[in-house]
This record gives sequence, structure tokens and C-alpha cells, in this order.
Amino acid sequence: MRGHGQLLGLYVPGQSLLHRAPLALKALLCVGASTPVVLIRQPLTTAAGLVLFLLLMTLGARLPLRKVLGALVPALPVLALLALYSGFTRGPEAAFVVPGGIAVCILAARLLTVTTPGQELLDGLVRLVRPLRRLGADPERFALALSIMVRSIPYLVGSLSDLRDAAKARGLQRSPRAVVVPVVVNAVAYAQATGQALAARGLGEHTDSDDEP
Repeated sequence: MRGHGQLLGLYVPGQSLLHRAPLALKALLCVGASTPVVLIRQPLTTAAGLVLFLLLMTLGARLPLRKVLGALVPALPVLALLALYSGFTRGPEAAFVVPGGIAVCILAARLLTVTTPGQELLDGLVRLVRPLRRLGADPERFALALSIMVRSIPYLVGSLSDLRDAAKARGLQRSPRAVVVPVVVNAVAYAQATGQALAARGLGEHTDSDDEP
């Protein structure tokens, strides 16, 4: 599953300037640099955003260019469709600006995740939603749910890939049932195992105060 984890841009240990920068500063940098690209939607702005994040990741975070560009590979089919549709409906400029803006956002999110440990990211999210506690929100439970989601996606992606290879080895690559049914069974089993593990640790259970109107 290790390769599937990298698909999501999980933390890559390092001693670069961006690795040592505070989470808040990196988040402000990513949001501040990607927002103009999304709002202005001009070819020059989009190109500048792409170049900026490529430089930040290769020079600032000291990541190989191959690994940086690999972050866009899973999104290429969607980006290509958006480019075709935007170019057909709004012209060649939109064919670059629309998918280019999404690519900038993907690179910005990856920059944040590859240079920040997962636990630090979760702690930052807890601090971000902590003011909502007055409205009845539970920041710790929110972080727990997000952590489970982040851990589940690589498992499910890896399960799909393994089952697809197994079906291909049996000559059933054209049978959706040979892949879909085992994937669903594995997903349900994984969810049940996760729920049992949480229950064994006393997490996710409703307290008496939760049952009160």
C-alpha cells in the first residue's frame, strides 16, 4: 500500500525550509498563492501560479521534479476532459485557465501535505475548528473522523488495485462483478474492523449527555 499512500501526497521527511516552516505560515502561503489564480482566471496568472508551486516544491521543499509532476497524474483524465470542454465552449484561453487553476490547487494541497506530518495537520485542523465548540461542534471527534478517512483511502485504493490485478490474472478483467463485489466486501469488512477497534478503545460511543434532548 506504500505506493498508494504517495498518491495522496503523504508526508515526505526532509529538512528543507518548507519542512521546518510553521504550519500556519505554509497554509497562508498556499492559500494566498492559489487564491488569485482561482479568482482572476487569466493565462498569465495561471502560468505564474504553476511556475511558483513547481519552484516551491522542487527548490523550497527539495522534491524531485518527477515526484512533483506525479501528483498531477491521477487527475490528468479529469483535467484533460475539462480542457476539452472549456476549449469547446469558451475558447482556447479557458482550455488552459480552467484545468490550470485546478492543477495549482492540487499542487498547493500537495505542498502542504508532503512537508507537514499528518498528526501536525490534524492538530492544526483541531485548532481551526475549536472556536466552533460553542456551537456544539466537537473538534477532537472531527479530527478523529478525518484521520480515519485519510487512512482509509489508501487502503481502499490499494484494495481496488490488488483485486483488479487478481481479476486480470484469472482472465476476468472485463467482468465488473469480479472487482466490484470483492471491493465492497473488503470495504465493509474494513469499516467493521475500524468500528470494533474504536469501540474497544471507548471511542465513538454516545455518552448520556449525547442522548439528552
